[in-house]
Amino acid sequence: MARGSRPGGPDGVAVVDKPAGWTSHDVVAKSRGLLGTRKVGHSGTLDPDATGVLVLGVGKATRLLRYLTALGKTYEAEIVLGVETTTLDAAGEVTATHDMAGVTVDDARRAAVSLTGAILQVPPMVSALKVDGRRLHELAREGIEVERQPRPVTVHRFELSATDDPLVLRAVVECSSGTYVRTLADDLGHALGGGAHLRALRRTAVGGFTLDDAVALEALSPDHLLPATTAVAQLPTLAVTGDVAVAVGHGKVLDRTDLGAEGDGPWAVVDDEGRLRAVYQAHKGDTVKPELVIPTDA
Repeated sequence: MARGSRPGGPDGVAVVDKPAGWTSHDVVAKSRGLLGTRKVGHSGTLDPDATGVLVLGVGKATRLLRYLTALGKTYEAEIVLGVETTTLDAAGEVTATHDMAGVTVDDARRAAVSLTGAILQVPPMVSALKVDGRRLHELAREGIEVERQPRPVTVHRFELSATDDPLVLRAVVECSSGTYVRTLADDLGHALGGGAHLRALRRTAVGGFTLDDAVALEALSPDHLLPATTAVAQLPTLAVTGDVAVAVGHGKVLDRTDLGAEGDGPWAVVDDEGRLRAVYQAHKGDTVKPELVIPTDA
């Protein structure tokens, strides 16, 4: 894998296969020790019981996490029919049971159609979403439930298949950022006339980052870092040289012709060595300005 470093510590993107039982914050804390830098952040929370792809920004790449947060996600999981829980997953206490022995995979697939595409989803109480300055999961631990407004999300794929247990379905979900798979499981159960909960959640992709890119947490080292440009790989890339590269490095407002920029951006701007120098966006008239500038070492 390509990698980058600087005297003050390593820079780049780390893709970790998060183990079960670890919070995303736990992974960040452990990664700081493994990578030898305090500058580590994650691009989006993954439930403690869940496993799979967690993308970290390291060093200067922490400034690029905003471009990773909005990337789509892919998950694999199991949905247990007939049992509802307080957390909508296997970690919660059972709140209701239903006789759903007659439900078939085809029934579930038909019900899943209404949960696919652009939908409104009520965030679960056990989420990191803030209401009046408090995270919902903090309120839930205190036994407090508050009203949550439905939020628009997009489920690109909600694929269901059978397992050896007729009351357990295997699910593959491709969705927009901000989609709660546990809520999909809960909604599916209700759509089938009963209830359900989620278990064995595994995130297999964040945008273009997949399990093939991921390293086990305990094996993480600076040698596993991908270059910072991978954090903005989904953006159009513009290459600059000479005086324009110097101006970009200083964060100057430029004419869009200086960058050869089309559209409104944002654009990832790299130098002739392929190093990310800045991310620019459209400004007033025919000018463009930086959203951020990445310092480079001499």
